[in-house]
Amino acid sequence: MADTSTITLTMKRSFDVPAESVFDAWLNPEMMRKWLFTTETTNKVAKNEPHVGGTWEIVDHRGGKDYRAIGEYIEIDRPRQLVFTFKMPQFSDTVDTITVEWKPLEKGCEMTFTQVIVVPHEEGWTEEDIEKALREYHDSSEQGWSLMFSGLKQLVETGKIHYPS
Repeated sequence: MADTSTITLTMKRSFDVPAESVFDAWLNPEMMRKWLFTTETTNKVAKNEPHVGGTWEIVDHRGGKDYRAIGEYIEIDRPRQLVFTFKMPQFSDTVDTITVEWKPLEKGCEMTFTQVIVVPHEEGWTEEDIEKALREYHDSSEQGWSLMFSGLKQLVETGKIHYPS
């Protein structure tokens, strides 16, 4: 049996701004630190080298812990497509691949987000254990990205994000 399995998460969101505005929010470190994996209040690091082969890093400090997300750019085609790797080394050695695509709408744009999630297996797992883990990884990733995409939408459409108190 393989040591990992994959599951694909696909999400779509519409924005009332041009694709360029949303695309840039994925690459501009000052914008990234406001919505990507973090909030301005908990962000410790937002680094970005937005070119093919360049790397990105976000470190968020919550509950006394640092959460680090890193990756490398595979493809950058402004404002149509962005492909990069995603890894959280404190949790796993696995590397996911994320593809974000934009298409113009009559007003604004539509973003399609696809994450190929690599799920590591634990020793002795049954097929049922693997299926359960795949569902849990999918659902928790979808929940996290949904929160981030709400912040992204507020940021690009209004210039600021309102965080619930």
